[in-house]
Amino acid sequence: MSFLARSLLRTSARFPAATTTFNRFGSIRLISDEVKSAIDKAVASAPVVLFMKGTPEQPMCGFSRNTIQVLGYQGVDPRKFAAYNVLDDPELRQGIKEYSEWPTIPQLYVNKEFIGGHDIIVSMNDSGELAEMLEKEDVLVPEEN
Repeated sequence: MSFLARSLLRTSARFPAATTTFNRFGSIRLISDEVKSAIDKAVASAPVVLFMKGTPEQPMCGFSRNTIQVLGYQGVDPRKFAAYNVLDDPELRQGIKEYSEWPTIPQLYVNKEFIGGHDIIVSMNDSGELAEMLEKEDVLVPEEN
């Protein structure tokens, strides 16, 4: 039995309620079924979901602050938006990274699809792609007639 196979068996024995998979970088990732289920529900809780450090009213890092500013500038409808503070829950903070296979926070989801982190959001904003996507996904504040 290979070293990797033995390691997987030991890991699975220690964490029986976890899903063991390999991410795109070939690393083993473990996310408990409970955490995965909670993240699935969070991602589905609103059309636009942001996992961030702090809250929209009080961001706790510059990247989270800037991402909130970009979403506000774009006109995301607050009724179609939910934010989750990863600083409140260490399992969520690590779990969301494994869930998305993205190493940084903040992370943006639109209609359950992972869009990216701060760098991707800023790039999409600068190119106009973010505005197009948010309009197409019908998550902006409706225009007054």
